This record gives sequence, C-alpha cells and structure tokens, in this order.
Amino acid sequence: MFIIRVCFIFFFFLCILPSTVFSSFTGLQMRGGEEEEIGKELFPDILREEAVSRLDELGQVSDADGHLERTFMSPASKKAINLVQSWMEDAGLRTWVDQMGNVHGRAEGMNTHAEALLIGSHLDTVIDAGIFDGPLGIVCAVSALKVLKISGKLGNLTRPVEVIAFSDEEGVRFQSTFLGSAAIAGTRPASALQISDKSGVTVQDVLKENSFDATEASYLQLKYDPQSVWGYVEVHIEQGPVLESVGLPLGVVKGIAGQTRLKVTVRGTQGHAGTVPMSMRQDPMTAAAELIVLLETMCKNPADFISYDGHCNGFSAESLAGSLVCTVGEISSWPGASNVIPGQVTFTVDLRTMDDMAREAIIFEISNRMYQTCERRSVSCIIERKHDAEAVVCDPGLSSELKSAANSALKRVAGEIQEKVPVLMSGAGHDAMAMSHLTKVGMLFVRCRGGISHSPAEHVLDDDVWIAGLAILAFLETKL
Repeated sequence: MFIIRVCFIFFFFLCILPSTVFSSFTGLQMRGGEEEEIGKELFPDILREEAVSRLDELGQVSDADGHLERTFMSPASKKAINLVQSWMEDAGLRTWVDQMGNVHGRAEGMNTHAEALLIGSHLDTVIDAGIFDGPLGIVCAVSALKVLKISGKLGNLTRPVEVIAFSDEEGVRFQSTFLGSAAIAGTRPASALQISDKSGVTVQDVLKENSFDATEASYLQLKYDPQSVWGYVEVHIEQGPVLESVGLPLGVVKGIAGQTRLKVTVRGTQGHAGTVPMSMRQDPMTAAAELIVLLETMCKNPADFISYDGHCNGFSAESLAGSLVCTVGEISSWPGASNVIPGQVTFTVDLRTMDDMAREAIIFEISNRMYQTCERRSVSCIIERKHDAEAVVCDPGLSSELKSAANSALKRVAGEIQEKVPVLMSGAGHDAMAMSHLTKVGMLFVRCRGGISHSPAEHVLDDDVWIAGLAILAFLETKL
C-alpha cells in the first residue's frame, strides 16, 4: 500500500507541476487538459526551450570578458551574424547579409510579388548589456516561422515575410543610432559612411575591413522600395515596469518618443593646477559641470524655463514634465591629467519627449542658456546635433492586429482571461522609428523584471519568451 501511495504522489506531481510552475511565473491560470494541447499546439520545444537557449547562446557572444558588449562590425558581431543566419536557415528561410551587415531571412509564401511583411530588431548591444534587448525580437520571429515550417504552412503565407536582424541600433561605437535600419528605410544619405568613431575610424573603413563594398552606390541600393513593403513589426522588451505592475506578459505600443543626441564641447585655457589663480582661470570642466546641472534643472522643471516667444506654440510646457527626460551619458577631458586644468571638456546629451515641437523648443532654450553660461565664464561652447529621431505613432490597424494576436496567445495558454492587453508609450528608441519612414509600423512589448534594461540584470521569464513567440505565430497565422 505504501508503494502505491508513493507512486500516486509521484504521478500527481508529474501531471500538475508544469502548469503550476507556469501559472506562478505568469500570473495566469492554465485550463484543465493543458498538457495535451501544449504538446500539440503551443510548441514549447521551439518557442520556449529552443528560443531561450538561443538567447542564452547569443548572450555569450561578446567582445569583452566578463560582460556583454557587441558593437557595430566588431568580431563578436560577425560571430552573431553567422549564428543568426544559421537559425534563419534552420527555419527554412532564404538568407543573406547586406552591405551594412544586416542579416535577412525571407519566406516568399505563395505570392512572391506581394508586399512583404518585415519583422525585425537589432543584434548590437550597449556596453555591459543584458541578453534580451534586441535579440528577443529576432529569436521570437525566427522561432515562429520555424513552427510554420514544421507545420507545413510556411509556403502558405499569402505574402512574403522577412526577418531582419539590424546591425546597429544602439549607436555605441559611432554615436549615430539606427545605422542598419536607417539604410534600409532610406533615411540617411550616403555621407553616413563617413561618420567616425573616437579613433577616427569611419563606418566605411570598418565595412571595408569586413569585405563589404562600402561604396555610396552599394549603400544607396540598400533602401527598400516602399511599394514592396506591407508593414513592419517589432517585438521588444518593455524596458520599463508597467507590464510587471499589471501582471501581464505582453503590451501593445501606441507610439515612441522623439529623440535628439547632442555633443557639447567646452574649450577653455589649459594650465598648471597649482600656479593659475582661481580668479584667472578659464576652466572648461567647471563650466561643463554648470551646464550639466542646468540641463538637469531645466528637464525637471521645463515650465520654469521655456519662454513663450514663438518657439513653443502648440504645446503646453507643463505637459512636458511627464515625458521629458535628459541624460548626460559620456564626459571626457583633455589632456585628462590630475595636475592640469583641462583645455577641453566634451559631454553628450540624450533628450527625449513625446512631442517633437516641444523637443525643438527645449533644444533651442537649452542651447541659448548654455551659450550664455559659457560666455559668462569666458570659455567657448560648441553644440553639435549628432542624432535626431521624430516621435512615431504606431499604425492603429497594425496595432489592433497585434493586440488580437497577443490576446490569442494568452488565451491559448490560459483559457479565458479577464485582463486586457495594455497599450503603452515607449520612451526608448527602436528600429521601428527608422522603419516608420518606409512603412507602417507596430510593436509588441514583453514584460521584463523590474523594468531593468541596458544592464546584465535585464531578465525576461522563459514563459514570457514563449508567449511572445506565440503572439507572433498568431499574427503570422492571419497571413495564411
């Protein structure tokens, strides 16, 4: 009798444990008889286990020891390109790498001449990155297409579907985001090839080193014909805490904040740290410190600074307080010795808000005040605009389709649900911003723990990876 009871307990836990664990991770209750459906319809072996394994594997491809770092055309990025291309081929896709290092995988479907659905995200990372920012969207899309291949439905797509792993979204090396997606969208001129990094190496130099043509002609040929594209979809981690706070794994994005990056160079008079009297110094470091504090104060309280003199008509300065953010991410000095008053200080500014007109007004005002401060301190100030991206409104129709797909994915794993898939704004930039100049765009956000991103602490639950893959699969099934 004792043996029978032990066997019964073992069988009981074997049957209910998977659904119990799943429910604890997602906050959703699985319906009875789920085990059989999981095996037949939800493809956990591909959309969960294999997808998570691939994210982990890609997360080990780094140019640095001890942390994840994979920048444009680095040795690690080339390894990542080969890895992703092999996964695309495994999914039955025709693959190629274009002249900017973007990796493409395409399923032609039944009508090769129809407008194509593009799905993408980026392969590059920030320094000391997490493993989900960018690769999650690539892996989920490839996994969903692999399911269609295994199911014998890949050839039944009514329009071509192309997955693109973009080569540079973060802009770490060249301080110019969207190098990969902007080339395809046609938003950058061929002069982008002459953008240089801190060492003076240009984009063109790096491409040639990696056996790409890197000519103006080859660059301009990357632009897609808008008439050949139906729309663009991107899956990305939220990089914020909203989805976790409402207990749901997916959300639909309704828009993306506009962004401007500035490079501020302050020049003074270089001198000996011990011999130049304080009253006679033209110190660019202290001037830069005042400029940075000014920037922070203005972005915290924009209504106290913006003057309504024709530069900010059409928006409320008070409304900026909820969406305006400003960040100084880099600062350097020359010659950078402890016993020398520096001759030059350079720092970067990242400024974002949902309203493009408001962003221009803020830049106008902060620039004027920076110049005034530098003049008062007898130092020179040069402000360069290194990057601009207009705010993007996602296509309502495409967003509605993605919302239905997200709901379908949740119902497939949990049955009837009471919660509605939330609609969110994105404060972070995405390749969808560049692609919006080519075609209509839509985005799905995936819950991330604590809203943490751009950090090794970045984390997405295995089951949330699964549900994201199911959502893309449900979306693709509407194209059969």
